[in-house]
Amino acid sequence: MKLLVTGGTGFIGSNFIRYILDEHADAQVINLDALKYGSNPANVKGLDEDGRYSFVQGDISDYEMVSSLVEDVDVVVNFAAETHVDRSISSPGSFLESNVKGVFTILEALRKNNSDARLVQISTDEVYGDTLEGTFKETDALRPSSPYSASKASSDVFVLSYVRTYGLNAMITRCTNNYGPCQFPEKLIPKAIIRTLMSLKVPVYGTGENVRDWIYVLDHCKAVEIVMNSGDPGEIYNVSSGEEKTNLELLRTLLKNMGKGEDAMEFVEDRPGHDLRYSLDSSKIRTELGWKPEHNFRKGMDVTIQWYLEHEEWWRPLADDRVLDPAPWKLVW
Repeated sequence: MKLLVTGGTGFIGSNFIRYILDEHADAQVINLDALKYGSNPANVKGLDEDGRYSFVQGDISDYEMVSSLVEDVDVVVNFAAETHVDRSISSPGSFLESNVKGVFTILEALRKNNSDARLVQISTDEVYGDTLEGTFKETDALRPSSPYSASKASSDVFVLSYVRTYGLNAMITRCTNNYGPCQFPEKLIPKAIIRTLMSLKVPVYGTGENVRDWIYVLDHCKAVEIVMNSGDPGEIYNVSSGEEKTNLELLRTLLKNMGKGEDAMEFVEDRPGHDLRYSLDSSKIRTELGWKPEHNFRKGMDVTIQWYLEHEEWWRPLADDRVLDPAPWKLVW
């Protein structure tokens, strides 16, 4: 099994590569990454000593490069994306370039050079928009709220069109909020952990009542592997843990775990268009493909906090204004 993993030095991509190499002795992995802001070479430190792994620096929008890499692979897993909603509010243009044009380039490269390869497009629950009641199924309409989620929804539609029109062997996963080791420090959980370690207040957007489903990154990686091996072309698979929490509930649990109280939090101005609640029905992947999460929230949070406590050398160089500013969406607003 030979895989091309795009965005493999990012948070989820690097965890996925390590998982595949650990679980599959016959796997070969090419990691294509542009090394933009969300990437960190430290995430794949030591992998270059494994003869089954190779790294290529490049952009998924580079057609010639992508074409040369997909020619003899069995699977492409596309994690590469601009992902942070705050950044999409302040600088939306780069999200169109990477998340839409980049996916289009991958699709064209596969269509013209290796139409037998399988493609797993990694999407997000945010394409559905928010809901106060109920939970989204794969057949529900897309109502993205931010430039980030709009760009991901657009790429999903492109993928499905290439399955229908060209018979491409592609499928989509839409996952809820991930957390775990190596997550970029501007995301909520690592930002809260790092600011607490630096004796800074943990910011809470608005009232803190926004609800998200939280899934440990390794459980997401296993879901992607199952879809990669057993998913059907043109199908979408929601991936969720079923553990929905408000931001306040999450931060209270995190701070209690770190020996802090609610006085360690501060409420700050909410970001524009902040979705109230995301909720996914993942019964399809559970019943059809046999996936289920193995980490509950408390177990996953314990492992995550411990990792950041033990890896200051990893996060300290990344603790820039996006971590230190309580409302980073305003930096380039």
